[in-house]
Amino acid sequence: MSSISSKIPGLALAALLAGVAFGASAAVAGECPADKVVADGQGAQPGPSMPKGVSDTLIGAIPLEREIAGLEDRKLRLRELVIEPGGVVPWHTHTDRPAIIRVNQGVVVEYRSTCAVPIVHATGDVAVETAGLSHWWKNEGKQTAVLTSSDIFHAAADDAHVM
Repeated sequence: MSSISSKIPGLALAALLAGVAFGASAAVAGECPADKVVADGQGAQPGPSMPKGVSDTLIGAIPLEREIAGLEDRKLRLRELVIEPGGVVPWHTHTDRPAIIRVNQGVVVEYRSTCAVPIVHATGDVAVETAGLSHWWKNEGKQTAVLTSSDIFHAAADDAHVM
């Protein structure tokens, strides 16, 4: 019994390191190549202005003024985006609206204002969207893409349903 229990901490450490390695690889996948990063506006130019073949389902939202001082009129929101083949998430900005997107299924291509080349995001990839970024996404594949999006936004924008 003692030999098994002495191995458990080692197995737990190995599992933890494997999880960290998996998480690290998912976090860096699908980024703009370092030698292709450009100043805002030098990358992709404004793309489509209307969504096409995309559904945007709110999973949940939390008004942040009750949670964190100084975040009046802000919400933390979690959504699922389903992008059909040929579908488009239109050109939008992340100034004052940070977001994290995870690709759960399929492949989508992102056209960023800060990258000289399109960025391919595959299943498991995570995209970080911060101030100084404008972009649009397109599903150029044959499979439906499913993304989970979490962002902090102005509650007033809820009426406009910002992508």
